[in-house]
Amino acid sequence: MPTSKLQQIFKINSHTMEKFKNEFLSINVHKLIKLYNSKNISYITFNDPEYPKALKEIHDPPLILFLMGDKSLLSKHAIAVVGARAANHYARTALDFILPELIRNHIVIISGLAKGTDTYAHEKTIEYGGETIAVLGGGFFHLYPSENKALAAKIVKNHLLLSEYPPIIKPEKWHFPMRNRIISGLSKGTVVVQAKKRSGSLITADMALEAGREVFALPGPIDDSLSEGTNHLIQQGAKLIVSGQDILEELFLD
Repeated sequence: MPTSKLQQIFKINSHTMEKFKNEFLSINVHKLIKLYNSKNISYITFNDPEYPKALKEIHDPPLILFLMGDKSLLSKHAIAVVGARAANHYARTALDFILPELIRNHIVIISGLAKGTDTYAHEKTIEYGGETIAVLGGGFFHLYPSENKALAAKIVKNHLLLSEYPPIIKPEKWHFPMRNRIISGLSKGTVVVQAKKRSGSLITADMALEAGREVFALPGPIDDSLSEGTNHLIQQGAKLIVSGQDILEELFLD
C-alpha cells in the first residue's frame, strides 16, 4: 500500500508517517519467527483456514492469534466462565456444580487466567480432567498475574494459552476489555459466576450478547455485593443456571 494511503488511514503527519515506515521496515521478521519457534509459539492469521470460525462472527476479530499448547481445542465446542477477581468459596462451590457435566460432554472451558473466578475455572477444569483455554491480556513473555505462572505452564503443557498480542507486549489496563471479546467470541455461551454491579465480567457478557451468544448467570445472596452483577443479569434476561445440565439443555441438547 502506498505511504500516502497509509498516512490517510492513520490520520498522521508526514514526519510521523516516515518514522512509522522506518520502524516498520526495520522489523526482522525471520528473527522473530526463529524466536517464536524456539519457544514453541505458533500463530494463526485471520486468513488461515484454521482461524476459528466463531471469532470471525464478532464485531472486531483479532487479525492474529498467538498460541502455546494444543490448538486443536479451538475447533471444539466451548463455554466461557468469567467472574469477579475477588471471588470466594461460593464461586468455587458453584463451579463444582457447573463444570463436571460440561467436561463429561467434552465442552472446553475458556477463561482469562485472571485472579479469582478465572483461576478457579482453569484449575477445576484441569482437576476434573477437562480441557481449558486461557486468553491473555498481554504477550506470553509477560504473564499476568505473576502468581499464575505455574498454572499457565500446566495449561501450555496439555491445554491452550492464547493471545492477540505479540509475546513481547506487556499487558495494559485497556487490553483486558479487548481480551474479553475473544473469550466470549470463541464460546457458544458465557457463564458469569460472581460479579459486582460494575464489573469486567459484565463487559464480557455484553460482548457475548453483541456476538449473538447466550449469557448464563449464577444467582447469589441478595446481601452480597458479588451477587449484584449476576442477579442484575438475570433480571435483564440472562438464563439463571444452577448446574452444567442447564447449559447443555440450552445449547447442546435437542
